[in-house]
Amino acid sequence: MSFIAELWAFMRERKKFWLLPILIMSVIFGGLIVLTKGSAIAPFIYTLF
Repeated sequence: MSFIAELWAFMRERKKFWLLPILIMSVIFGGLIVLTKGSAIAPFIYTLF
């Protein structure tokens, strides 16, 4: 949890708010990969890419 707070403080101090959408999309894609590993939905997710 301290990593997220430290990252937010860095972005706020350095005015790097453009990093936020990149981080959000990375988390979404990472979660998608983790959740579809070994599931029945995996073939349908892989066709999107």
